[in-house]
Amino acid sequence: MKDNWRISDRVMQIKKSAIHEMTRLSKEMKDVAFLSWAKPTSDTPEHIKEAAISAIKKGLVGGYSVSSGLLELREEIVKKLKRDNDMNVNVSEILVTVGAVEGLSAAIMALIDPGDEVILPSPTYSTHIRQVIIASGKPILVPTIEGEGFILDIEGIKKAITPRTKAIMYCSPSNPTGTVFAEEQLRQLAEIALEHNLMVITDEAYEYFVYDNHEHFSIASIPEMRKNVVSCFTFTKTYAMTGWRIGYLHADEELIPQITKAHIPFAICAPLVSQYAALAALKGPSDCVVKFRNKYLSARNLMCKHLDDLSSVFEYKKPGGSYLMFPKILLKEGETDSTTFCKKLLREAKVSTTPGIAFGPTGEGHLRLSFCVSEEMINKAFDRMETYFK
Repeated sequence: MKDNWRISDRVMQIKKSAIHEMTRLSKEMKDVAFLSWAKPTSDTPEHIKEAAISAIKKGLVGGYSVSSGLLELREEIVKKLKRDNDMNVNVSEILVTVGAVEGLSAAIMALIDPGDEVILPSPTYSTHIRQVIIASGKPILVPTIEGEGFILDIEGIKKAITPRTKAIMYCSPSNPTGTVFAEEQLRQLAEIALEHNLMVITDEAYEYFVYDNHEHFSIASIPEMRKNVVSCFTFTKTYAMTGWRIGYLHADEELIPQITKAHIPFAICAPLVSQYAALAALKGPSDCVVKFRNKYLSARNLMCKHLDDLSSVFEYKKPGGSYLMFPKILLKEGETDSTTFCKKLLREAKVSTTPGIAFGPTGEGHLRLSFCVSEEMINKAFDRMETYFK
């Protein structure tokens, strides 16, 4: 009998989260310049907090909602998807979830059988890999084209398809690279999915944070893809509500009851207080989102300027979206192990970053930096790194 007989094989396959490990190590030290966690330093807008307080005082949040979420919230989500994502949907196609992560998990559990393969462009968000493994699926990591800004390798995806392939899963704008997958490439991906009758599962958490001439495109806006896409969204990034754990997904009307079967044992329903807060976010003013976007754009430009000053240490592709970037480490061979590099940087320079290996094998030799922190924190971190690498 194996020593770890109490633990399932699928969970044993999952390595400790490098993101949370760096957070833990950082909190053991004093005065750390923190660039490792994609957690906005902005606070939730006041009108959203006030709506939650009002719902609490009115006694509206002490019980469950229906598993699919408050009807009024789903009605507002339908309007948002039409306005901002060019998706013509109805209320019966919406499921309110505990952040995008729970929605993605429920979708994968509903779609993936043991041994099914899920193609993920790599590097990719580490949680997506874990979600496939927990469903007893097999993640197939197809490298993106780094030299062109981590764009999709369409031919590579085609070659990765086997009789066991069930789905393609991606995040755009990307975590960790900040790449915004172009509409042209996503239309090519849709053609592949339709040709092979594959599902596409999207994580569109950073949809509003795109810069320069990039535009966010939802693959579910392609009419022919209606039955082949599960699109997952979140309020947590858009409105600086990471702690509220509230998101939603859209899928074909026939799929929603099946995804709900997985949603119920995971969550029963999303927290009611967070649902009322999300309702206020959708019905209230959107200038806060513009403010956040402008703040992140300014912070991105500042971080790029600092990276230019460290061009002997890092090489980077300017991210077109999100509030993350993924520079390559340019040190001598043997010194670019990302975990060792990040731990040494934390220990000796008091700068916390995330090792690129956390985002799949093609992430090795990189590190993820978050620019949703204050400009003061960015300056502090890079001042330390510039001194350290002299």
